[in-house]
Amino acid sequence: MSRFERPVVVRLSHHGSERIVFEVNDAAAILLRDVQRQTVKRKAAMDACLQVLRGEAYPAAARRAFVAAALEAKILRSD
Repeated sequence: MSRFERPVVVRLSHHGSERIVFEVNDAAAILLRDVQRQTVKRKAAMDACLQVLRGEAYPAAARRAFVAAALEAKILRSD
């Protein structure tokens, strides 16, 4: 199971609509496509998502890392 216990809300563009992220797959896709800056937090979030998808970690760890990366990228709207 790769669903977050609580969804994360992000806004991917300045005038775009909000997107509700329920799953690790969606978080990983956003990190790949929409977060352009290569930062330590982005890399940690990608690694955490991949660990969950391989069955090596729990979704809560990926969610925490995704929230940190989204906050840093200024796309986080609601945690």
